[in-house]
Order: sequence, then structure tokens, then C-alpha cells
Amino acid sequence: MTAGGAAEAWPAGGLVAGVGARSGVGADEVTGLLESALREAGLPVSAVRVLATVAARAAEPGITGTAERLGVPVRAYPSEVLAGVPVPHPSAVPLAATGTGSVAEAAALLAAGEAGGGAELVVPKRRSRRATCALARSVPLRPNEQALPVRLLPSGHGYTGGQAAFDPPPPSPAPELRSPPTIPTHPTAAMDTHAHRDAHDLRHHGDAEVRDEKLIDLAVNVRTNTPPDWLRERIADSLTGLAAYPDGRSARAAVAERHDLPARRVLLTAGAAEAFVLLARALPARHPVVVHPQFTEPEAALRDAGHEVGRVLLRAEDGFRLDPGLVPEDADLVVIGNPTNPTSVLHPAETIVSLARPGRTLVVDEAFMDAVPGERESLAGRTDVPGLVVLRSLTKTWGLAGLRIGYVLADPETIASLERAQPLWPVSTPALVAAEACMSRAALAEAELAAYRVGVERAHLLAGLAEFDEVRAVAAAEGPFVLVRIDRADVVRERLRALGFAARRGDTFPGLDRNWLRLAVRDRVTTNRFLQALDQALLIAG
Repeated sequence: MTAGGAAEAWPAGGLVAGVGARSGVGADEVTGLLESALREAGLPVSAVRVLATVAARAAEPGITGTAERLGVPVRAYPSEVLAGVPVPHPSAVPLAATGTGSVAEAAALLAAGEAGGGAELVVPKRRSRRATCALARSVPLRPNEQALPVRLLPSGHGYTGGQAAFDPPPPSPAPELRSPPTIPTHPTAAMDTHAHRDAHDLRHHGDAEVRDEKLIDLAVNVRTNTPPDWLRERIADSLTGLAAYPDGRSARAAVAERHDLPARRVLLTAGAAEAFVLLARALPARHPVVVHPQFTEPEAALRDAGHEVGRVLLRAEDGFRLDPGLVPEDADLVVIGNPTNPTSVLHPAETIVSLARPGRTLVVDEAFMDAVPGERESLAGRTDVPGLVVLRSLTKTWGLAGLRIGYVLADPETIASLERAQPLWPVSTPALVAAEACMSRAALAEAELAAYRVGVERAHLLAGLAEFDEVRAVAAAEGPFVLVRIDRADVVRERLRALGFAARRGDTFPGLDRNWLRLAVRDRVTTNRFLQALDQALLIAG
């Protein structure tokens, strides 16, 4: 067993198992929990190089016995050291007992970082009756990063590119919106049924923020460094078959299998945006309603199809959370995003389900759901909700915005109506190949790991933003982006552009105004550089 003094190093990429345990826990329980976490990640037991835990539990038979079975050392840390490590999935019980919200995650991240590089979670906290575990690995630093272990953020802004992983303390969990007093309010979460001749440009999207300029992109929510090489190769190989008309049967079957649905409940589309157009044109709707702030394309498509669209405006002071009672009973088509763009709020599945009614079509845009670990709150596999239509996109996680591929999940009658409104061969052969490839077990595991990484990096971004008195972030973010309010954010945004960073303006979203920005979650180095630029932009704008 090694104490928490001088760090023992192991190779970058080595796997660390962080373990939290109650007194008296047995080795069988700890070992079983750890093996389950390894199976989840598709990793062998031999990948674990060390067990890490809090010093007060290091001598527990369950921990020492598991270490002996694995043939690895135990690395023990004082509770006050673990308390300084931000964790993405804190809990109240260990926080009260040890000062850290998760012994397993804090110990795993700290030990992995001591290999001389950064650290990232491979599997976040998993729990049995008397134990918790988490898996983390060390990652090599980039050439311009300092070889520092986990470090607390100093007071003030003082950001430097290349800080080691998990520098700042975690953002406070409440209130859900960081809320000094000047957040604009509505008298109610308004329902507006008039034609909207307002200032909101519904056709403005994040790509316009970076087009034709060499800026670091925090405006578009597509994951960076995508598509991965294996997916590029699959798409490239498909080009030899372009002489034949596209055949979507195999891709459709793969999507159906992925969601445990029959193929007649699946429709492949040229991106989720095409699905909104099909819904607007193919489905009869006398009183469509869109819940805002959210992606503006559904409303734009409905209006283009001649519909008068009602809006339900969720409020900042409520954390942009859905109150089903705000949706009028006579709405026969309701559109909501989950997690919602741009607020990044993940609504409970049952809250959304409560909107379902006989004679109502309930459209749930889950374009970012695969960026949520475990896709919790997803309705994609549900067949028991009347009128449910779920939209998915492969654009965001896989970097396929230029290929245009998404799909609709709905009852067979709705799918048939939408299909009749589609042109012939609407999805290209390369897009079909990509869709099938992204439904494989290996691809789904990769997407899940990417979702966990997004959560870690989002926590880092939120913690950094919390250092600025001028910035209020919607802290309940669950997507690969965060929404922030800054007085005169439009001016700050222009200063950021001058400093080389593109942020998504918020005033094109109904329910928001010039004082809001949406920021995509990026890697730690990029985030630290952005926070440094934001510090300068706020000083200049002020």
C-alpha cells in the first residue's frame, strides 16, 4: 500500500480504479462491482494498474482483498486532498463524511493524473450496496501543457492554457441558474399564439458565426476531431457504389435494432432538419406549439408550411425547466427538445410524457441525447406514448453535418405519412453507410465514452465561468454546450471574435435576448484559452 505523499508513476494510458467503501464491505462485493464497471467499458481486469481510495478506508478487507486478487497496489489519499478534486457526479453522503462528493471519482482522477499527464473518466461512479467505483485513465499531455497533477484554481480569473485536468472547484449545484439580480423575466412563461413578426432570426444557426473566418469554434455543437478515422474509411469505401441508387433497408434495420423497434417505426432522413420539414408538411395541425427557447428550425418549418405557431416561453428564473401546465390543452402538435438547445436542460422523460394526449402529436427532438451518458430520459424506444415522434441526429457526436443523416422514430402510420412526403432516395449511399456503422456496438460504446468526456469537460467549463461575477450560467446543463447570461453579451461576443473565438449569439432564440450566449463544450486546453479571452473581453466590454 502506498500513502498519499510522493506519487508513484505508471505509464500514461494506465487505468486506475477509484473505490469508495463502507466499513465492513467484503472483497466479493468490491471485486464484483469493479468487474462490472470494466465489462461496461469493454476492458479486461488486467488493464487496472492501481486501486485508489481515501486513507480512512485503505485497510478495509474489501479493498485490500480486491487489490490482492488483481495483483495491484492500493493508493491512499487523505480526505482533505480528495476534497480538492472536482468530481462530475457528487453525492451528499460521501461529501458529509469525507469532504468529497465521490471518493471513487476523486481518487481515480487524482491517481490517474499522477502518471505525469492529465486524467479522464472512463466509467463514472458506479454503486453497489456498500461500495462505489469509478475508472479513470491517465492521458499524455500535449506539448504545450505543464506536467502538473490535479490542482485547485487560484482566486481571480488567471487562466492559462494547458492546466492539468480538473483544476477548478466544481460549480455549486444550486441554484440551477447562477443568479445575481438582473436576469430578465417574463410575467408568466408566456403562451403567444400570434404570428411572430419579431427580431428573432429563426434561420440563423451556429455555422454562420464561423463561416469564412479562422476562429476557434465554440458556436457549433458538433464534436471536435470527428468523424473518427474508422468512420471516414467506411464512408470512403462506400464511394465505389455510387452508380447504384441508395438502398436504405440495411441502415433502417440497424437503427431499428439499436432502439429495439420494428423497422416500420423508423424513417431515415437527410438530417433532423428534413424531419421537421416533413412533419410540418405531412401532418395535419390546427394549433401547433413550440416550447422555447429551443432549436428554431421546427418553428421555421411550420411557418413555411403555412401554420400559425404558438410559443410557450420557459423562464430563466425557473431554470428553463418545463412546466407541462403551460402547454395549452388544444395544442394538437407540440415540439420540445431534450436536452434542449440552447439551454442544455435535460427534462425528465415522464414530464415530457405527461404532454401526450389522444389526438396530439408530441415531437421530441433528441438530437443531443447521445451526448448524455446512458441516454437517460430518452423516449426513443417507447411505444406506449400516444402520438410520440422522436427525432435523432448523427451530426453532433459523429461530425457528419456535411453528410446529412438523421432519423425519425414513431408509430407506423406516422412514419408512412412522412415517407410519402419525402422525395425519392432522400438519403445518399454514404449517409446510409454512416448510419449503419454508427449503430454498431463498438460505435455506441465510443459514443458513450465521448458523452462521459463531455460531462467532465462541461463541469470544467462551468466551474471556470463561475469565477466571473459578470457571468451567470444555466448550471443544470446536460448537453455538449452551456447557456450563459452576460450584460451586453452582444458586445462581449464581438470582443471575443477579435480575440479569435466564436460564440453563438442568443438573441435569435425566442425567449432570449442580446444578453445571452451559447458556448460549446471543448477540450480543457481550448476552454482555458477561451476563459482567458473571456476575461479580456469582459474588461474591454466593461
